Amino acid sequence: MSTVSDPGAETVHAPLPRLRRLLHYARPDQLFFVLAIIIGVVTGLAVVAFRLTIDALTAHLLGPEFHRAPWRLLVAPAAAGLLIATLVMRWFPGARGSGINQTKSALYIYDGYISFRTVVGKFLTAALAIGSGQSLGPEDPSLQVGAGLASLLGRKLKLSRARQRLLAPMGAAAGLAAAFNAPIAAVLFVIEEVVGRWSSGVIGAVVLAAVSSAVVARAFFGDHPLFTAPPFELHNGFELLFYAVLGVVGGFGSVLFVKVVMALRTVSRALPRWTQYFQPAAAGLVIGIVGIWFPQIMGAGYADINQAMGGAYLWPTLFALSLLKLGATALSFSSGTPGGMFAPTLFIGAMMGGAVGGLEHLVIPNLSAPIGVYALVGMGTAFAGILRAPMTSVFMVVEVSGSYDIVLPLIISNGIAYFISRRWQPTPLFEALTEQDGLKLPSMEERREEQVLHVEDAMRPNRGARAIPVISADRPVREAWMAAQTAARTFVLIHGEAAEWYGVTLDLLAPLVVRAQEERPLRAVLQPEWRVPVLYPDQPLETFLREAGDEPLLPVIHRAHGVLLGVLTLTDALAAYHAHPE
Repeated sequence: MSTVSDPGAETVHAPLPRLRRLLHYARPDQLFFVLAIIIGVVTGLAVVAFRLTIDALTAHLLGPEFHRAPWRLLVAPAAAGLLIATLVMRWFPGARGSGINQTKSALYIYDGYISFRTVVGKFLTAALAIGSGQSLGPEDPSLQVGAGLASLLGRKLKLSRARQRLLAPMGAAAGLAAAFNAPIAAVLFVIEEVVGRWSSGVIGAVVLAAVSSAVVARAFFGDHPLFTAPPFELHNGFELLFYAVLGVVGGFGSVLFVKVVMALRTVSRALPRWTQYFQPAAAGLVIGIVGIWFPQIMGAGYADINQAMGGAYLWPTLFALSLLKLGATALSFSSGTPGGMFAPTLFIGAMMGGAVGGLEHLVIPNLSAPIGVYALVGMGTAFAGILRAPMTSVFMVVEVSGSYDIVLPLIISNGIAYFISRRWQPTPLFEALTEQDGLKLPSMEERREEQVLHVEDAMRPNRGARAIPVISADRPVREAWMAAQTAARTFVLIHGEAAEWYGVTLDLLAPLVVRAQEERPLRAVLQPEWRVPVLYPDQPLETFLREAGDEPLLPVIHRAHGVLLGVLTLTDALAAYHAHPE
């Protein structure tokens, strides 16, 4: 079988010629839908293997959950940290980090390229880190593994660079959907944090990849939600104020977490390079020491989140666990240990929310919602504040809990936390990490909130000294000529039937006048090539740049009545962009 070289550290075998020809001649939408299913199934199987590997390593390295010997909690994360650091430093440098920024870098810098070596390294090192008790989660690595498998498939099929760049987001959504059993949240997160904007054709393929992956994962682990949600019923609208308090606490807690992560990471990066071989081990040792008394902070902590929502802990314990998990996660992540932020963020939020709910129950004992409801809302609150993905946070909590009744308090708490996080930590976590690494990736938060200029922001009303003459197509050529002469303009707009508009210069009218055809109606002499595109005031301003071509100006008309509202020139458009640089 023939091979082709790739810039990575792998050899990519050529696919079957028949499949390659089929994909070559397929329409883009057909191609993406077929590849979406393949990517979803393959990624789902990979994530299932990843989760089973983590469970197996946890059982072998740490022992049974309720009978873990203290020496295991000390030795396992420290020894695994040494092995992880050696693997990352010598063989898998691309496996470092959570996987989110690495996927974005592949998309925006390397044309969607993620080497298969990185996929293997991420699988092994992240599974070893989480399985040995490091305070990290499997979701972000699953996202990168899925994106890497999609990138590999694109190279094996010899797709163009433009098409390969579209495969990585499919794999990313598929990996996250399988890890979380939450396809809607996975798609939204990839939109919010990885790509930012979508075309309607591509988003369908991304959704299909996420759904296919989730179906595969559910075939192995069942279709039940990841967490068991407590019953919730809002008896009094006054209780929403208490969720607003949770939003305030969650917002400032999120700011604290981001600042601690960035501070520890700054310190670790300033140390000599040889210390990077020992930093994961040191972080693991510290976490193991704390884990002797608080083993809940080790690993992803899904079971402990369920216990918190079931009311198994009192509020002082919940508060202590939220702070300890915050420190442990910051320590693990800043040491360079591969692993994700999703699970720790949910853990911190659940414990913090439960602690706030417990305190509120002390003040007002007759609150209808149990502490577990506050823990559930706290998960989304921390997600919105730390990861700054407000839409994803709502749908993610709904999907992982199966509770739709919680949406109203969830939106209130998440919105407040997001606002506080933006106010006190202007740079989102993932963006701050890329800047610390010396990269400049697009800010998805800025993309979501950037001002969109419309045609109406730049057009000028067609009146006054600069007005362009407008003539009905039923009038004679002579009137168009005279109108242009009177207004001292070299350009005339002619209004034909319905929304048809024509732009005619004096150079085009002059031969008609010379041939004594000035009395003929304009409709009889109009040529198809004289027709100009029309704009509507609500369209994005960039529409003008696509439609104008060589035309000196375009008419802006009313959608319902077809009347001229104004005209737009290139000078007007550039002036609007200059006046609104953001």
